[in-house]
Amino acid sequence: MRFPVGKYGNQTMEFFPAPYRAPLRAFAALVFPWQQEKILIADIYERGWCIPSGRVEPGEESQAAAIREAKEEAGAILGCTAYIGCYRMASPVEVRWADVFVAEVKTLSDITHTDESSGRKFCTLDELPDCYHLWNPLTEAVFNHSLTILNRMRAMQ
Repeated sequence: MRFPVGKYGNQTMEFFPAPYRAPLRAFAALVFPWQQEKILIADIYERGWCIPSGRVEPGEESQAAAIREAKEEAGAILGCTAYIGCYRMASPVEVRWADVFVAEVKTLSDITHTDESSGRKFCTLDELPDCYHLWNPLTEAVFNHSLTILNRMRAMQ
């Protein structure tokens, strides 16, 4: 499956679906946390409404980072979490990679990093274009891909 190319500032973004793995260690991890047919997004300072994401700490696995960021930024306790691919972000001076996961939201707790996030909400795919901080054909395609993968996981349970 081919995904459209996107832009984020001066970076060109590409998504490579699993089983592809980045050739370098991911600097960041993102997670698409779903509850039924709604996605959980957080209101991140200086970015706006988006899925939980953040840097992978030294010695931390990217899946652990995605789970941690979901808890910190959205107060989400995740259930089954699966790798679905990675983003390649290329600027004129560097190339960085971010691992991408999909998960079920088991429960919600308090947002622990209020200095990063000022709230959370669940949205349908139809509501996202009006509120998501970087809505473009690439973003839309990866959201749809995440839900497709999650529905496959649900069918296997």
